[in-house]
Amino acid sequence: MSRINTNVTSLIAQRVLGQNSGDLTTSLERLSTGLRINRGKDDPAGLIASQNLRAEIRGTNQAISNAERADQVASIAEGGLQEVSGLLTELQGLVTNTANTAGLSDAEKRANQLQVDSILQTIDRVSSATSFQGTKLLNGNFDYSVNSVAATVSSYSVNGAKLNFNGTQAVNVLVTQSAQVGQLLLSLGNANIQLGGSNGTFVFQIAGNKGSRELSFSSGTSVANIISTINTFKDVTGVSATASGTTGIRASSVDFGKSGFVSVKVVNASSVSGSGIYTYGTTNANSATAAGSSNTAFTAATNGVRDVGQDLGATINGITATTQGKVARINTDFLDVQIELTTGASQTLAAPISAFTINGGGADFQLAGNVDISGKVAIGISNVAVRELGKQTIGTALESLASLGAGRNLNVVDGNISGAQKVVTSAISQVSQLRGRIGAFQKNTVGATIRSLGVSAENSTAAESAVRDADFATETAGLTRSQILVQSATQVLSLANQRPQNVLSLLRG
Repeated sequence: MSRINTNVTSLIAQRVLGQNSGDLTTSLERLSTGLRINRGKDDPAGLIASQNLRAEIRGTNQAISNAERADQVASIAEGGLQEVSGLLTELQGLVTNTANTAGLSDAEKRANQLQVDSILQTIDRVSSATSFQGTKLLNGNFDYSVNSVAATVSSYSVNGAKLNFNGTQAVNVLVTQSAQVGQLLLSLGNANIQLGGSNGTFVFQIAGNKGSRELSFSSGTSVANIISTINTFKDVTGVSATASGTTGIRASSVDFGKSGFVSVKVVNASSVSGSGIYTYGTTNANSATAAGSSNTAFTAATNGVRDVGQDLGATINGITATTQGKVARINTDFLDVQIELTTGASQTLAAPISAFTINGGGADFQLAGNVDISGKVAIGISNVAVRELGKQTIGTALESLASLGAGRNLNVVDGNISGAQKVVTSAISQVSQLRGRIGAFQKNTVGATIRSLGVSAENSTAAESAVRDADFATETAGLTRSQILVQSATQVLSLANQRPQNVLSLLRG
């Protein structure tokens, strides 16, 4: 057939040439950009996956930067605390030195007090000067704010808390096992010791978790005098004594829990009257167990009778707490608190306690790409000013490190040196625990997060590359193919355009 109005062959060649030219353009674009997907039409599903992966990679990389910044903040805080720790150690030495009263002159004591005052001022200065980009780190700026503290809570500390959307967190305690001290009842039968012989003595050794003492009493010694003698050595033995009626002595460990115990070993019973030594019930610290089952006669107590305390059992916000004495603590990703209950509350079972409410504060760091509560970590950094460190009840007053200042109750010139050492020891423990928490936060939380996020960023980047990046080997082969096909289609189109001219040979005939 010889038609010239419609050159079908040329149209076919044009269509094929257009397709080959498009393929060539696509190959050139991919090779020049290095991307297999440059626009949505290249691979709609691949583009969606690629964009999602890019968002995840960006968030992950920023989380790594956040973690590195958190590590820097923690390092600065640790540096300040290290200096405070060194000053407290120096303060401990000054207190111990000043306690050597017979070997020091008044001038030396006053000189030591000058050093103490200088140390206290320096601690306050470090507390207020340690900062990161103008944000104070050790002045309580990152401590937690707490209100509605129950009267049944003796003390508490909030080390970390992820607060909900309205910035609060209620803390509730449920006692499941009572806290007890180690206790023994010495039943003497009379208000005064009655011995078999006028020259006899009643000798027994009393011991606790701090040490032991052997005490000796003659016939006629009153129960009140024995109690007073036992209490004289309370700081040495860790055992105190109170009256039980008019003829009994209750010997109790000073400390609650398994770390506290009381032991009585009779060295010489000397025919003392009385029924012997009783233990107390584990659930009722005010009631001695029935006679016969747990009673040990004085003459049979030569190897000692011992009773150990019992730690509190409790849950905090539904989490089983780690306990010691009257103190309960939980340490979870969402809440890290420590609570000490009063004696009455620690011995009242199944009575829910609304301990307190956390209503703000703490240092929050975003260590995950997704901005939600699970990707946030929180740590509390308490105030290390001298007025907040080492708080202890000395006598009837609550004293702090500030009480070691000149003219205060615990000054080293004429103050309570023993109380001063207790406060300094408590302050050293407080700062050491804070340093330990910050160190654990850096090593186990921040360090592990950086390593984990680094692996996640690598894998996400590899996945995104597999979806979006061009394979140069494949694209180069496609480019060569497209170039050949374009050239071939161009040649065919030229031939197709020449074909209608063959009709002229018919006209010449």
